[in-house]
Order: sequence, then C-alpha cells, then structure tokens
Amino acid sequence: MKTAISTLDVRGVTTVRDALAALRDEERTPIAGATDLFVALNFGTLASRRFLDIWRVDELRGIAVNADALVIGALVTYTDLIRSPIIAARLPMLIEASRLVGGPQIQNRGTIGGNIANASPAGDSLPILAAVDATVVLRSATGERRVGFNEFYSGYRASVRRPDELIVAVEIPAVSGRQWFRKVGTRAAQAISKVVIAGVRDGRAARIALGSVAPTVVRARRTEEALANGASIDDAVEVLRREIVPIDDVRSTAEYRRLVSGNLVRRFWTETR
Repeated sequence: MKTAISTLDVRGVTTVRDALAALRDEERTPIAGATDLFVALNFGTLASRRFLDIWRVDELRGIAVNADALVIGALVTYTDLIRSPIIAARLPMLIEASRLVGGPQIQNRGTIGGNIANASPAGDSLPILAAVDATVVLRSATGERRVGFNEFYSGYRASVRRPDELIVAVEIPAVSGRQWFRKVGTRAAQAISKVVIAGVRDGRAARIALGSVAPTVVRARRTEEALANGASIDDAVEVLRREIVPIDDVRSTAEYRRLVSGNLVRRFWTETR
C-alpha cells in the first residue's frame, strides 16, 4: 500500500560537516522531528520529495551560555527546553511556550530549529525569539553567518535561509526585565494559536511580539515606541490595531484577533507593572 512517504528519498547524516556537504551537492530539505513536514506531506502541500535527515546530528543539541549569550542548538527539543535549568534561569517564558506545544510526543520530537525553519506565523516559540532580539546562526559548507531574528523572515513561510544553509543554533542576549507569554487557542493545549504573544518589560521600555496576526511574526515596534513615550495603554492599543494585519481564516476572524491582541497587550502592561 502506498503512503505519503512511499516515494520519499531520505538520506541520513550524523555530522554537521556531512549535512552541509549534502546541502551543497544535492537538492534536499533538512528534516529532524518532522512534526510539521509529515503533516504537510499527508495533506499533499509539500513539493519536496528529497530530504536530509539530521535527527542524529548530536552537535546541534546543546544548551549553553557563551559570553553571556544563551546558545540553543537547532535540534534542542521542547522537552529539552522544559527540563533545562539554564532556560529556567534565563528565559522562563520559553518553557511556558514549550509546554503548550502539542502533547508529550510532539514535545519529544519537535525542535526549536524546526519551528524557526517552518516559518509559520503561528509558531509558538517565534514571538519569544522576536521579543528578545535573538540571532539565527546559519552555516553552509563555505562559512557561517548570523541573521537577526526580526530580519530572518521575508514573507509567509519564507526566510532568507539559502538552500545550502542549515540552521545550527539560535543565540539570545541576556534579557533584562519581566518576561510575559500568552497563547490563545481553541483549547488550553494541543491547539494552533489564534493569537500568541511574548513581551519583556523593563520600566516603560517594552519589547512586544505577536504571532498569527500577520504573514510573519510581528515585532510591534510602533506600539513599543508609543509606550516608551508615555502613551496611555488605550492609545498604545490603538497603535497596535493599526500595526498588525490579521486575516479571517478557519481558526478565527481578523477582528477577533485585533480585539484579543489588544486585550493581551493590556494584560501584559498591567501584569508586568
């Protein structure tokens, strides 16, 4: 019996070096936990049939602090994040988000690098990475480059990553201020976000990012500026309503997303006072 994976060409590697050589020499899509790609395959929305299985590349699994920056390997799973004392000390809202990603099976297989690469505007970890000014580390057979997370996406499910590049890590500078994360879905867990938000507040300085309200995750810089300049929360919410561009889809309506986004920013501002 034929299935969605019957005609796939999958090559496995165990080192970053071999992975980069394969991406340079062959037209392949990296795959690890496959929690999103297999769904796309089953729905027939994924054109690629040639994959590079990097699940066994243990070089990409570390969580460490280097020169006061938090470094998370691309193959770190949500379960790894939940259990990490380093993440608990430096970025606890990432643990909150990880606990809301699917069930234990998805948390055991899904990776932070996959969430970034998948480029869905509903990705639960993405607003956190946007709010803390993370950096995506990309490597190819010819070198390495770093791209600011808020410059990484070029459109809906599109990024600046080249076909010969692999996401190897994400770097996060030390975060000063109170962290805040909320996800709104059809149920408490195992649901795709209707709206997801992450924020950091240090006095009147705020960093706010939202998902599921635009083609890519949105860093609400105009809203941040309004708050920093002393605007009331009512005025800041009006700025936010103009800053996001939600759509109607099967999960929700644009107006609902605008309303909920404003309510979430109000709660963020109140609860981090």
